[in-house]
Amino acid sequence: MFLPFLYRLRAEGVPVGVDTWRALLDAMRLGLIGDLASLHAIGRAVVCRSESDFDAWDLAFAETFRGVTLDASLRGRLEAWLARAVERAADAERVDPSWDDDGLWDELRKRLAEQKEAHHGGNHWIGTGGTSPFGHGGRAARGIRIGGPGGGRGAIAVADARDWEAYRTDRALDTRDGQVALRALRRLVREGLWELDLDATIARTAAEAGEITLVERRARQNQVRLVLMLDVGGSMAPHAARVEALFTAVDREARIFRSFDVYCFHNVPTHHVWTEVETNTRRSVQDILLGLTLQHRVLYVGDASMAPYELFSEVGWGLDAALRTSGIEQLRRLKARAPASVWLNPDPSPWWDHPTVRAIGEVMPMFELTVDGLRAAVQRLRRPV
Repeated sequence: MFLPFLYRLRAEGVPVGVDTWRALLDAMRLGLIGDLASLHAIGRAVVCRSESDFDAWDLAFAETFRGVTLDASLRGRLEAWLARAVERAADAERVDPSWDDDGLWDELRKRLAEQKEAHHGGNHWIGTGGTSPFGHGGRAARGIRIGGPGGGRGAIAVADARDWEAYRTDRALDTRDGQVALRALRRLVREGLWELDLDATIARTAAEAGEITLVERRARQNQVRLVLMLDVGGSMAPHAARVEALFTAVDREARIFRSFDVYCFHNVPTHHVWTEVETNTRRSVQDILLGLTLQHRVLYVGDASMAPYELFSEVGWGLDAALRTSGIEQLRRLKARAPASVWLNPDPSPWWDHPTVRAIGEVMPMFELTVDGLRAAVQRLRRPV
């Protein structure tokens, strides 16, 4: 009987696999799901892979299990009836209707067919206030809320509710998004401290006829070394909040990486970068180059837009001619030392038709500083080098 729901989920774009669907059916067989409310909550937790699927889940759920279908005129009148709520006493006693959940839906259908006008207060008609289990703002212990604010928070269902609407993964990145995406960068290797391998200990003890035999193995450690290079000042000022969100996300997840370093530059790193902008503490790019390895993953964040001479002209006043270099050449050297490098651009991609942006994009992969962009960048960084 649930096959139409499966087909509707797929039609709405929710990627439901066979194993996932079997897990949901197993939850039903185990008695974990006994009504529509639990089916909605548990099913969404099992089926949806991320918040971006929630809206499609709600749409498919409403389409499949909607108890009442209202025509446009009746819906408009009902919404008009419920537009005005009445005051209710905060300490009024809550009333528990005698119907079970299915009975509530049957009674709602019946009253929709019978009711001809708005009603506020009372205990029978669909409206606001009172003790009727239908409408909103009332004192029923259980009911079906239709629009408006909740009363005693006892509704078993909210008609046509959509908790997650218009969630977009191409929206601006926030801290939580960054944390989730960055965790995919982990590459775990067993070379940490020794720890007890419980499964192997049990197996070895059983093989030794009950003679307890402890088995140890090294803990898994993340081998990825992360470097964050941030463009600061100038045209990056409007993007400060988004860059700070990314930096906060990386800083909160820093413990999962073998090492984490952050540097700041303006427009393009040439001879020096800042480790502390406030104190003007700098480090030479040459030192950074010598320390980069194949285990490093480098995230550059900047709009890549500048005057062409800043990127293409050799700079290094006061240095030997052999040490002078252009910004684009320095980026090539950094990329050669750490091939797993990407550039995150806070400007939307239609704005990238600029000579310096195109040139930097030819040196390293460039992605938008959005949820989807960071996910794609992380997947690129995970490729073997």
